[in-house]
Amino acid sequence: MASTTAAAARHVVALPYPGRGHINPMLALCRLLVAADGSLTVTVVVTEEWQALLASVMLPDRVRLATIPNVTPSERGRGADHAGFVEAVRDKMGEPVERLLDRLELRPEAVLADTFLTWALAAGARRGIPVCSLWTQPATFFLALYHLDLWPPVDGRDSQEELSIKKSLEEYVPVPGLTSIRLSDLKIIRAWERKRPFEIAVEMFADVRKVQCVLFTSFLELEPSAINTIAESLPCPVYPIGPSSALDGDDKIHEEEHREWLDAQPENSVLYVSFGSYIRMPPSQLQEIAMGLRDSGVSFFWVARDKAADVQQMCGDRGLVVPWCEQHKVLCHPSVGGFLSHCGWNSVLEAVYAGVPLLAFPRTWDQLVNARMAADEWKVGIDLRGQKREDGTVTVGRAAISAAVGKLMDSDSGVGQEMRRRAAGLREDSRCAIHEGGSSHRSFTGFLQHLVEGKLNVMKTFQ
Repeated sequence: MASTTAAAARHVVALPYPGRGHINPMLALCRLLVAADGSLTVTVVVTEEWQALLASVMLPDRVRLATIPNVTPSERGRGADHAGFVEAVRDKMGEPVERLLDRLELRPEAVLADTFLTWALAAGARRGIPVCSLWTQPATFFLALYHLDLWPPVDGRDSQEELSIKKSLEEYVPVPGLTSIRLSDLKIIRAWERKRPFEIAVEMFADVRKVQCVLFTSFLELEPSAINTIAESLPCPVYPIGPSSALDGDDKIHEEEHREWLDAQPENSVLYVSFGSYIRMPPSQLQEIAMGLRDSGVSFFWVARDKAADVQQMCGDRGLVVPWCEQHKVLCHPSVGGFLSHCGWNSVLEAVYAGVPLLAFPRTWDQLVNARMAADEWKVGIDLRGQKREDGTVTVGRAAISAAVGKLMDSDSGVGQEMRRRAAGLREDSRCAIHEGGSSHRSFTGFLQHLVEGKLNVMKTFQ
């Protein structure tokens, strides 16, 4: 993106939510900022645990880490008690971050805060520092949560009401700008209504109306209706700047074993498999997936983390199972022709950028919405939610998995060809968006200009 120069040094503080799916896009934004503005330094505030986890990550000289104590449960176990982790972030992170802000030698021009950090707005306002909110999930999901007041209840009291609600669950959400999302996609979220994570979401979207701007990791061509509706609804500027997955610029896979194995496979023949960084798959479901992949006869590259050895034993020698890989680079490899994913937003954006169709296996939160968009709106994938539990999560047997894999990976069928054609179109859109003159390039340039010119003013009416 275009370079901006200025005589005076500038400083921005970045506050990512302490989870892999939030930290990665925040770091990508920080890289963008220092690359575009040679006078800018960014301080990224993380816990001591995350400083150690990021030790091997190459950061530009002007992107620096600052730490606060480990006031939240460990990243390695947060999937076991997600509600407890969310509450710790809400109640324990704000105070040490504020103490750190007061110790900084150079006053920040702005604070870039993950939208889920509900305390960040007040922390910035108390110091007269503008707060810019970074939303790391789809704009469509932002719009749905922004209009929580329009959601009908799904916890009926009598059988007649329950019957009516179940019928309504396949209807569209009554929110302007939402094009393909159904009420059933939001059922699991509504089930949390009396729990702390849902209460925090309500707080979050009350505060987001008071920030100086909102940045999205999506791009206009991917979610035009939601982004345009948000821009019309919010009282502050909106900047869609994605996809951030393209920022590395180096597609070479550095892990030799991974590169050599993929190089030996035919073009579009490999199914890449990953279910994210923290949600734990039940052992019975993991086994059904492994057996389904084995029965499909398709070659696969599976990132199974600490279960890699067990999964490799279950699957045999049909695929390569590893604990970790450079996901963006693997997806861009010519041999990869599909992605079996939990449909976290970063993974969806990386699949879009790589032009790879998705086999969606959503588990929770925005993943249900992401899967719906990929399969029904963009038509670049297959949603495996044909069989699911009452809470909306997927539970699929090996036969269904094998059939879906075969359908996704059959590039000779009409369905396979159409998905690949559409995926290639989204790939082209994503790359055009970030190039000079593209929608995300223009959006980011506008944000940086407002930052440089000091136009991100703190609202005087904030209480």
